[in-house]
Amino acid sequence: MSVAVAIFAHQEEKRIAACLGSLPLDRADTLFHVLVNGTTDSTVARAQEAAGGRANIIVHDIATGGKSRTWNYMVHDLLTGDEEAVIFMDGDAEIQAGSIDALVADLAAHPHANAAAGMPVNGRMAETYRRDLRTQGGLFGDLYALSGHFVAAIRTRGLRLPDDLIGDDGLVAAWAHTDLQKDSGWDVTRIVACEGAGFVCEQVSLARPSTWRMQYRRLINYSVRFYQNRIVSDIMTRQGPDGLPLRLASLYPEWLPRFRPRGGISAWFDRKALARMRGAV
Repeated sequence: MSVAVAIFAHQEEKRIAACLGSLPLDRADTLFHVLVNGTTDSTVARAQEAAGGRANIIVHDIATGGKSRTWNYMVHDLLTGDEEAVIFMDGDAEIQAGSIDALVADLAAHPHANAAAGMPVNGRMAETYRRDLRTQGGLFGDLYALSGHFVAAIRTRGLRLPDDLIGDDGLVAAWAHTDLQKDSGWDVTRIVACEGAGFVCEQVSLARPSTWRMQYRRLINYSVRFYQNRIVSDIMTRQGPDGLPLRLASLYPEWLPRFRPRGGISAWFDRKALARMRGAV
């Protein structure tokens, strides 16, 4: 298999079938890994039904949750290191037809690039996000690709995301932009915005209370990520990827005294985030 696809799924029994249905599961050169992690619902069963017994789709039932921890498992334990490209996506997203071909083709056409970013196609901020990806680089965890040579370098260096990191995409993007060096080596051209690859993700709806709860939890996670990013940026500036700890919580005692809630609506979620971080110490 020259291409591997990692689909991260946590409590996605309602959306995993649509996610897998949007994928070209008949690609002979592609191995699909459905990484169901920390799930207590029927995501595994729904994924197995959608897989339909295809030999190139493996549904993994991983007891311990956490996307970054699962990302490490995918990169270091499930890949061979010989892949041409590795696609990463979320189990609550659906991708547009031709997206995998476009991501692989863009990486092949730009050998200097370490990653290619899928583009959001729904939501009121979609065009702003697309413009930012074109001009500033970056990745959305919903859909992105890493080149085979970049993944091989990560494996060779033994680099891992901190297990408790919120948001794999930000740190992986920093690794890609810097070519696994310190932030001083930042090069925006090392991530390509792939115009031919698009994804649709679930939006918050006033008519669907379940999406309110999803958004509430998401905003707390965003606040945790805001504070974690300050720690990660300091490490990436001074030491580079090799300085990252197994768990960011090991550094919280040093950093928490420096953190304060921001103003405005963020303050509520920041307080919740800081309380969670104090509980993790």
